Amino acid sequence: MSALEELITKAKALQAEGHTPGQISDELGLSMETVTWLLTQPKGMEAPKDVHVDWTAVGSHGTLLNDMAMMMLRRFLYLAEGGALPAGEVPDTVVGIAPSGVPLATLIAAEEGLKLAVYLPAKHSRSETPTGSLSGTFATITAQRCLIVDDVVTTGTTLAETIAFLRRHGAAPMAVWSLFDKLGVREVDGVPVRSLFTISRLG
Repeated sequence: MSALEELITKAKALQAEGHTPGQISDELGLSMETVTWLLTQPKGMEAPKDVHVDWTAVGSHGTLLNDMAMMMLRRFLYLAEGGALPAGEVPDTVVGIAPSGVPLATLIAAEEGLKLAVYLPAKHSRSETPTGSLSGTFATITAQRCLIVDDVVTTGTTLAETIAFLRRHGAAPMAVWSLFDKLGVREVDGVPVRSLFTISRLG
């Protein structure tokens, strides 16, 4: 079975389990356009140009996941020491984008003694007019300086949505941290993006 056939099988299995396309997008680290193609495979339409990032070997192992979160934190501290970040600006709250940004955000917040908030993107909503929301179980973000954490930057849509939500609710988004950047961006809506790895498609 080819890698593409495996992705089609995984996407359809997740759909059969009741996952929304948005949830499948997060689970597979693919754009919504790619997930739609995997689920429908319209005749005459080529597969979208996308890159599948499978980091389950790390994500399924607590110690390795912690190591990755600490690498993200160390990169931020190096940037701060090198003057690449505004002096004296320290986050109050780490906002994990559900689902995959949450464990990373939790580990970073615990290490730094910060509050933890969880953002639920609109693409996970099952309502007719999907909107994003903040989980009521975790910290509020009003008047907080926030660090946003996610696993993969694919199109930047979820990040832009999260940043806009935080600003509407009186928070100041300071930076976005991710493991993998498939878009190759340095900022989204004026908020710097710091990723451990940038993935580029050549040709």
